[in-house]
Amino acid sequence: MDKPLPRRPEPMAFALPTGNDPASVRARVTAMERLLERSFTIPGVNMPVGLDAVIGLVPVLGDIVTTALGAYILWEARNLGMPKWKLMRMGANVLFDTAIGAIPLVGDVVDLAFRSNTKNLKILIRHIDKQHPQTRLIEG
Repeated sequence: MDKPLPRRPEPMAFALPTGNDPASVRARVTAMERLLERSFTIPGVNMPVGLDAVIGLVPVLGDIVTTALGAYILWEARNLGMPKWKLMRMGANVLFDTAIGAIPLVGDVVDLAFRSNTKNLKILIRHIDKQHPQTRLIEG
């Protein structure tokens, strides 16, 4: 009697929550920050690095792409209804990161130290925790 062929495992689906509610925005922005700033660790140095630093190595196009990805966090914050002064502060972080990142070699090194997306995530999380305390997460 022939045995049936084993079934292939279903591919794992990873879906971020949709919607403009604060919990969904928190999940999406946290995932984007992790991707851009802490995707993997440099062995031996134990330093987290993300796509922001890697893509930023490509002259001009890399800076455009990383600026657009950083602006996504700003867009999410605007949709959440954050005050303009916080949005301007977040925008200044993205612009500073872009300006420094445009300098060849030096900008790439500074990009590892100045993590605008992490700074913007902290601003956004503080706002969400204060304005929408029901979405607060216990992080350990």
